[in-house]
Amino acid sequence: MIGAKKEISSEQHTLYTEVISERKKLIDKDKNIYQVTPKHKRYRVYIGRFFEQKKGLHSVFNELRDAKKGDYLEFMINSGGGFIQEGMQFFNIILEKFSGRTVAYLDNYGYSMGAMLFSMANKRIIYPYSDFMYHNYSGGAVGKGGDIKARIDHTHERLNKFFHDIIVKQGFLSEDEFQKMLVGQDYWMEAKELCKRGIATHVIISNGEEITAKEYLKILKRNKKEAKKKKKR
Repeated sequence: MIGAKKEISSEQHTLYTEVISERKKLIDKDKNIYQVTPKHKRYRVYIGRFFEQKKGLHSVFNELRDAKKGDYLEFMINSGGGFIQEGMQFFNIILEKFSGRTVAYLDNYGYSMGAMLFSMANKRIIYPYSDFMYHNYSGGAVGKGGDIKARIDHTHERLNKFFHDIIVKQGFLSEDEFQKMLVGQDYWMEAKELCKRGIATHVIISNGEEITAKEYLKILKRNKKEAKKKKKR
């Protein structure tokens, strides 16, 4: 059973919190064995642009920091990106409260920081026409010459390590691809490529059925063979 939703909205994102009652699933009827899922909360955040300009995400993060062990976090991502620092705050909350219990849906697209947030989740779900893009950050600095150089050097080192840890350490881009990204290469991907690289772990197909990325690739391969056969006839 799912309780009433609690809603907190920022400028760009919306958090819904739901209490989900204890559930029992029969595993072995003869032995009367059940799998029990304790009562917990589901935190679901609809992600827009990372561009909070007023009070930021104080209310959203304050609510998420009330999470207990067993609660989990869902991201519904439809984002073209934005401020990296804001996205890194979500990374911090995952480390602090939701390690191993984070699910992301690529509902409809994730570019730049939207792609990075998707990549942070443990379970990453796409749809057949989800769209995705990695690229390097953009930015600038003003001030005295020495200060500008120090700030740029510091930011470059810090953000490159962050990007590398999220993208390369998980095997989503190779080291060579990552180096090309740092000098301007954009990596655009659709569902098939996301599944091949392991960026997507699951795909939702017709009637809400959720299958693994490997199963989805098998379906695409089978459909391609059938199309070739029809073409030859």
